[in-house]
Amino acid sequence: QQQQQQQQSQEQGGQQQSKDQNKGAVILEGLAATGLRSIRYALEVPGVKRVDANDLDPAVCESMRRNVAFNGAEAEQRIRVLSNDARIIMMQSPNTYDVVDLDPYGTPAQLLDTAVQSVREGGLLSVTATDMANLCGNNSVTCWSNYGAYPIHRPYCHEMALRILLACIESHAGRYRRYIKPVLSVSIDFYIRVFVRVYSSAAEVKEAPCRLAYLWQSAGCDSFWLQHVGQKKVNDKSVKYMPNHGPTVPSQKCPETGSSYLMGGPIWVDPIHDPSFVKTLIADLDRDKSRYAQYTKIKGMLTSVADELPDIPLYYNLHDLCKTVRAQSPKLELFRSAIINAGYRVSGSHANPLAVKTDAPSEVIWDIIRCWVKDHPVNIKDPNSYAGKLLAKQPTLEANFSRAQGALKKDDTPRFVPNPANWGPKTRHGRPPIQHNLPTKADRAREQQQQQQPPEQQQQIGEQQPEACNPDGQGEPMQQQPGGQSTGSIQQGEAEEHEGGGPAEKRQKTS
Repeated sequence: QQQQQQQQSQEQGGQQQSKDQNKGAVILEGLAATGLRSIRYALEVPGVKRVDANDLDPAVCESMRRNVAFNGAEAEQRIRVLSNDARIIMMQSPNTYDVVDLDPYGTPAQLLDTAVQSVREGGLLSVTATDMANLCGNNSVTCWSNYGAYPIHRPYCHEMALRILLACIESHAGRYRRYIKPVLSVSIDFYIRVFVRVYSSAAEVKEAPCRLAYLWQSAGCDSFWLQHVGQKKVNDKSVKYMPNHGPTVPSQKCPETGSSYLMGGPIWVDPIHDPSFVKTLIADLDRDKSRYAQYTKIKGMLTSVADELPDIPLYYNLHDLCKTVRAQSPKLELFRSAIINAGYRVSGSHANPLAVKTDAPSEVIWDIIRCWVKDHPVNIKDPNSYAGKLLAKQPTLEANFSRAQGALKKDDTPRFVPNPANWGPKTRHGRPPIQHNLPTKADRAREQQQQQQPPEQQQQIGEQQPEACNPDGQGEPMQQQPGGQSTGSIQQGEAEEHEGGGPAEKRQKTS
């Protein structure tokens, strides 16, 4: 019996040891390119069991294997290089990966449907989008076809881009009875990046319309309103989901300018960050700050994210508000103080240093602007313009611009740190290098014109010599000799050559 018990304890210990060895995160980088990020995952992140580094180009995968081998045996042991379509890999691996990292050049829309299926329960999906022209409203039709949302080009466009991408991921997840919880969503320079947890719950999928909203934007000013797509009604123990009532705008025309509305969305209107997750990131960053060359920039961005009001979608831009009424802008601290003194909350945004994120309605914002203009008058020539209509209304709120607690940032951490020199995106993979000294449009037109002329005239044009310029004169043409030679300084150079003065050709080039 003792031997049996000892054998059973050894078997249990071996099973536990094998389980511990099998523990660890399995990561997929769907578009790995050089494999740099996969190598960093394998060597720098603790608890990583395996990294699947995939790329569609076989030549790129060969280069990736060399990079992995160059980084030692530990990287080779943990990294598996794959050469396939990322969508096929994710489709063949449902509920497999703890982390799926997608960083395409352009839109990730084609990858999202398979990505939400391949993430394990509670796993992390990291998605990058660089097609900011589409997401910010410069190409609305393309944004609609890729993401199923209509963008509006306004000062809040970078945060709106994040919310469009989150709404698109949520719509793909809902098809498989899954939903997302964003933990961090950031707009950085020329791209956006979101980190979301993926869970499975048919009940939570019913809540999805309540997390989305349409956007009503005034065409004449910066006022905007949000209208939720769905609503939830709770009666005792019964819960009913139904379409929301609308529109949420006060009237058929903007109450401030009398203009019409632009309608955008749907966009994600739930929180785009998890405050506890962000605080943990900042604590980890401070503990290992010597490891990060861009510590100051990362700390500033995460601090800006932590300062944001989590339940307020979108924001105003102070300079754009003042530009609408052609007024000089107040200091950001004074404007935020006026909002706080009026009884509302306010914060900034990591996406814009001049952002004003607040729960104050648009009429309060414009009343504060009107009070500021009273003390700093402007000259509006056309009373029927949008600026004239905005300032013609009398404010119902007397703004108090005295400094309020909470209007300034809480610490001395720099929020918006500039990038280092020679930083930025390079040419897209597969695109041919830029060729210089190509024929211009005028050269091609002249060549096409010559080809259209009769052969005899083409020969005459080819035999014509350009008019030579006299280097010693005031731009006067040199006389042509019957043999095609020119008189003037060239003949003088030929005489010097006969006298031993050096080749005339060199003197001609020098002159």
